[in-house]
Amino acid sequence: MDHKRVAKYTAQVLISYLTYQAAQTVVKQLEETNPGVAIWLTEFSSTDRIQDGEVYLKALMQEKPELALRLMTVREHLAEEVVEFLPEMVTTGIQQANIGHRRQLLERMTQMQLQNPSEALAELDELAESDNSTASDSSDSEDSSD
Repeated sequence: MDHKRVAKYTAQVLISYLTYQAAQTVVKQLEETNPGVAIWLTEFSSTDRIQDGEVYLKALMQEKPELALRLMTVREHLAEEVVEFLPEMVTTGIQQANIGHRRQLLERMTQMQLQNPSEALAELDELAESDNSTASDSSDSEDSSD
């Protein structure tokens, strides 16, 4: 697995999402101060281009540079406020979600009428092995990155 490539794509998605959140924030601000521009920005933002934050900003820069500059300022502020919390929040969120998924799987397996108990045990063994190999892979990659 190419961790750098995954990190690069994750960063791109996060940047685009922060751009979207900045647009939402600016629209809310404009609804109070300039409803006409808020409506225009909402319509402008309703296209698919907002999926890619940089494409969206380039298009906005062509139409209304002052709004693009405002959005970039808000996006940068959001990034400064949010990014420091992300590593722990993402890790914790994934761990909690995985625990929930495993619990649901175990509940489903125990609710089934076991026609062949050895199949259920084999499935649990495979799940445990998968978890162990994933954990050792990630610790190996952490060791190699030090």
